Amino acid sequence: MKHIRNFCIIAHIDHGKSTLADRLLEYTKTISQREAQAQLLDNMDLERERGITIKSHAIQMNYKVGEIEYNFNLIDTPGHVDFSYEVSRSIAACEGALLIVDASQGIQAQTISNLYLALEHDLEIIPILNKMDLPGAMPEEVKDQIIDLIGCKREDIIPASGKTGMGIPDIIQAIVDRVPAPVGDPEAPLQALIFDSVFNSFRGIIAYFKVVNGEIKKGDKVKFINTGKQYSADEVGILKLDLSPRNVVKTGDVGYIISGIKEAREVKVGDTITTVDRPSPTSIQGFEEVKPMVFAGIYPVDTDEFEELREAMHKLQLNDASIVFEPESSAALGFGFRCGFLGMLHMEIIQERLEREFNMTVITTVPNVSYIAHTTKGDEVIVNNPSDLPDPSKLESVEEPYIKANIITKAEFVGPVMSLCIQKRGIIVNQSYLTSDRVELVFEMPMGEIVFDFYDKLKTISKGYASFDYHQVGYRKSDLVRLDMLLNDEPVDALSSLIHRSNAYDFGKKICEKLRELIPRQQFEIKIQASIGAKVIARETLSALRKDVTAKCYGGDISRKRKLLEKQKQGKKRMRQVGNVEIPQTAFMAVLKLD
Repeated sequence: MKHIRNFCIIAHIDHGKSTLADRLLEYTKTISQREAQAQLLDNMDLERERGITIKSHAIQMNYKVGEIEYNFNLIDTPGHVDFSYEVSRSIAACEGALLIVDASQGIQAQTISNLYLALEHDLEIIPILNKMDLPGAMPEEVKDQIIDLIGCKREDIIPASGKTGMGIPDIIQAIVDRVPAPVGDPEAPLQALIFDSVFNSFRGIIAYFKVVNGEIKKGDKVKFINTGKQYSADEVGILKLDLSPRNVVKTGDVGYIISGIKEAREVKVGDTITTVDRPSPTSIQGFEEVKPMVFAGIYPVDTDEFEELREAMHKLQLNDASIVFEPESSAALGFGFRCGFLGMLHMEIIQERLEREFNMTVITTVPNVSYIAHTTKGDEVIVNNPSDLPDPSKLESVEEPYIKANIITKAEFVGPVMSLCIQKRGIIVNQSYLTSDRVELVFEMPMGEIVFDFYDKLKTISKGYASFDYHQVGYRKSDLVRLDMLLNDEPVDALSSLIHRSNAYDFGKKICEKLRELIPRQQFEIKIQASIGAKVIARETLSALRKDVTAKCYGGDISRKRKLLEKQKQGKKRMRQVGNVEIPQTAFMAVLKLD
């Protein structure tokens, strides 16, 4: 155990975590030249296309320092704020963290929040200044920022470059010297923490775990403490580039177990594995429950595919424990699921993965957050979907979730950033200068306002320099109304949204105009209305496609033409009573991109 080192790599988006991981794998000869490729650990097509890490990836490296051979278990983590749950799970399986800071960009918001996650778990932090080969690198200034942030010595910061491989030997030496070996009792009953799992269509579910106490052997009878289910460990092993089977996985090691589990619901991330013969009385603590921030409905385009969608969601949940879902039904779209995501990017990725990995075409409704409604009888109702909001006559008040947003930006963008936040009903709490030209702004603002496009707008007005991180601070009373969209007097529940009264009129007008552009014209007139309760606040009319029925009348009496037009008018009227309007998927998504 003295020679095991478990560590993860944490940083802001695009600060070079995956590239540095590649260099470590090459330096320790874990991968041959033939297997090497850029961002080796990002094995999902989506990750490679977008150049972001979505999943944490674990891999074991063996390396000799002097006479002693060390086992390094490395976990590469995502940097985007939406995937911070992945980071928190990886941190629970480690004793140390490499904190990477881009020498040309300095410390960003996500660097700070990932660092706090690591400090809460008492990890040993090794600061690394990456991208030293860039012409725009400012090593001395960024070193000052790091020292301010974590209070380390100047000589502890390792200059490195993932591209050229500079500083890699120093990093390996620092991991050996500074990261503590895992503590655990090899003689105690088995306790292993599950921190990830994947679905394999041939072998069932593969769970990844870290052994905290005891050891796990091939063929052992094991039990998952939370679910109480028992299995036999058909294969155990460690994580190299591929799974590499072993007869025993000892204390402190990170490994995998295949036990022929078929049901996705039986594996819970954060569960503890123990043996049936010598069960451990307690399970391991360390994971907080995931808090979804954004809720949206996902419906199959074809209603018959509901069961397949359920199966796909369960398999996806194995691979991404941060998604929460429950069945719901909608008058416009049939049966589907109400899903909770950690953010808009997370929602986009899930939708894309459903389409790629499971061939499911889905419709996603307008995302929103969850509210608490107080009725006149004194009951509390949790509202995840605008259609769940009680009738206005029975409604006492509505509370909405607020967040504390930390925005770090250059001094020249303070004005535009402030006006954006105030426009989104934000209240400034604090403004502090980190250096002469970097400002940290702290706002309290409603979660519902940042769900749609806040992040994109922030990036645009700050030319990509502002970084943003947030956490929830509870619920507050607010004057919210339900805005319903009606097509020919039929409410479309998938388009309704909860919105602050002050924004309702503008928002309603914009949606009506947008829908008028997107809905294809029919043989009959369509009226598009936005209403609050019974009061219509905006209306647009989509005129009918007319056929020229009088074309065949040349000359003759006007009454013949009038008769044909009258007949057409009756037909249109009857058509409007029975006709229903198909709403294209673009219309559901357009609501997000109103500006």
